[in-house]
Amino acid sequence: MPGGRLTQQERQQIALGVADGLAYAEIARRLDRPTSTITREVMRNGGPIAYRADLAHRATERRTHRRKQAAPRGPEARPEGDGRDPEAVREYEEEFTTLFMAQGLPKMTSRVLTCLFTTDAGSLTAAELVQRLQVSPASVSKAIAFLESQGLVRRERDERRRERYLVDNDVWYQSTMAAAKASAQLAEIARQGVGILGPDTPAAVRLENIARFTDFIGETIARAAEQARDVLFARPATTSDGTAAPGSDHG
Repeated sequence: MPGGRLTQQERQQIALGVADGLAYAEIARRLDRPTSTITREVMRNGGPIAYRADLAHRATERRTHRRKQAAPRGPEARPEGDGRDPEAVREYEEEFTTLFMAQGLPKMTSRVLTCLFTTDAGSLTAAELVQRLQVSPASVSKAIAFLESQGLVRRERDERRRERYLVDNDVWYQSTMAAAKASAQLAEIARQGVGILGPDTPAAVRLENIARFTDFIGETIARAAEQARDVLFARPATTSDGTAAPGSDHG
């Protein structure tokens, strides 16, 4: 399987494949490239509707040029103090961002969520997000508002009274429960249609099937989320001498 950066000819083939409605996996197979490479290429360059081979190629050249200018030169060009390879981290963050975008999140929202997921602290202020992503405060604010509405991020104030946006185990649990609630709401609306359209009509049968399916999915998600929180994230109970109680690790 070939490695390295995509060529302009490959980008033209990607554009043709996207225009023909081919799946990313099929385009990848024809180019003998990983599917993730094609997905990332399309999503970071306008998505399936706006992808253009020439524009994508020029954008990649500009990004490469900026990275070369920003990278330290000479013997001091070493991995960061924490031992991480900056280029590997950057590529991983792009992969994560592309995944979120493929699932329907806007690009800036995806970048903010990736930034929060991959920072060691698990939380950042608006100013820190602006600095890390090199975007406007308004862009960060809009992305955070959307993430909060989806239960993917929560905010708290630190000792300096600054608002911090964070992702933790509880946020993941709350987001999952929100998805379960959305499934329950869909089931409720679908069942309302059964009565309105008539219980013996094809449309009503379809709506009842939707309701039963989403009911089952929502209940399963909620039950799994509760179990996961209890098993994976529960803190061990302690005895009076401060040691963990037997069996408190759910093992």
